[in-house]
Amino acid sequence: MADIPVRVIGASPRPTAFHWKRRAVQALTVALAVAVPVSGLLRIDPEAGAFVVVDRQIWFSDFFLMSGLWITLASSLVLLYSSAGTVFCGWVCPQNTMSEWANNLTRKLLGKRAELSMSGEAPQVAAAKNKILNWALLAGALLAAAMFFALIPLFYFYPPVMVWHFMTFQHDESLAPSLYWIYSVCVLILFVDIAVIRHFWCRFACIYKVWQHSFKTKQTLHVTYDASRAAECAKCNYCVTTCFISLDPRRTDVYDSCINCGECIDACNRLHAKQQTGGLLRFEMGERTRQGAGGLRNAAVSLLARAKWASAFTALGIALLAWGLWTYEPYHVAVDHADVQKSGTIQDYRIAITSKLYRASELSVQVQGLPPGSYRLSSEDIKLGAASRGSLTLSVDQNLKRGVYAVVITVSALDGWTGRFRIQHFSEQGQ
Repeated sequence: MADIPVRVIGASPRPTAFHWKRRAVQALTVALAVAVPVSGLLRIDPEAGAFVVVDRQIWFSDFFLMSGLWITLASSLVLLYSSAGTVFCGWVCPQNTMSEWANNLTRKLLGKRAELSMSGEAPQVAAAKNKILNWALLAGALLAAAMFFALIPLFYFYPPVMVWHFMTFQHDESLAPSLYWIYSVCVLILFVDIAVIRHFWCRFACIYKVWQHSFKTKQTLHVTYDASRAAECAKCNYCVTTCFISLDPRRTDVYDSCINCGECIDACNRLHAKQQTGGLLRFEMGERTRQGAGGLRNAAVSLLARAKWASAFTALGIALLAWGLWTYEPYHVAVDHADVQKSGTIQDYRIAITSKLYRASELSVQVQGLPPGSYRLSSEDIKLGAASRGSLTLSVDQNLKRGVYAVVITVSALDGWTGRFRIQHFSEQGQ
């Protein structure tokens, strides 16, 4: 009886599939890249030289908001890199998204061995698919993708209406005439990247990846190989052929080109699913020499160890960001002299008001500190368009009694905002 082999069915847990989850994240990333600027959540206004967040201009003078935003973003990314490694490259990076899509399309139209390589080897095109129509469809699809991805950055600098004018060749004074040339150059660069370079950039030329490696340690998330079952994968290179970065997932190191995509894990799991056993590859955090159970506990301990120092900066960034949002000024008021009389005494002041909101606004101006009847405003109300500027003139009577007057100029908006600007007016002409 002991010699009869016994196989336990369904004993091993169902392996996690990463392929379609990663595809969903990549698609969501592309959708968010378009939705974020189109919705007005975040973009850049080149004319004003300011960031735009939720249709509000964020100037560099908004110190707390800007510094809090960058500290929070930087510390969060450092925590991500040190814990999850290069998962950004495998799950989010648009370069890899485009490259994988181009690889799959090339195999579909030209054959499974029609791989493009920077080594100089020509792609092995299948004889049955080596047709002009297939080549034309591939070139057209790659060009359309390049035109689409080159269009996305425009949404970060121009409102959707202006981008539509650009796409439909409508005249718009806000669009520079050279923008079509810039767009054409971007399309050409992206077309060459998608058609020829692809994953070569990720493997050898990506500076961003070097930045991520600066925070990578032995405890960072990585693909681990169960060497105790090495006999089960003898003469099997399925995981190697599946890796589009051309790595051997069984021999990963701290500094390698692995992007933690999980494709090799899925491949190994599919192969061993026929024998109702789990694969030999899996994601793990902690020392690479550790094998067996305890992966979740090691991951939690490793993540908490990094969070001790990164969380302090993250908390500081969030606090500064919250304070910046609370003290955010949607309007800016500045007062300066508008005219100098022959005697050198300033009698007229220019009140400049800037709206940082991308909607129409109505504001009223009041002057305190001067006797009634001793001054005149060119207008007590002012209407501003979306993210625009306007000015009023304050004229002080030359016969005002001699002395120094502390003048407070109060500007109030219909939405409840109130701003004040203080000046010192010296009168020496009065009798």
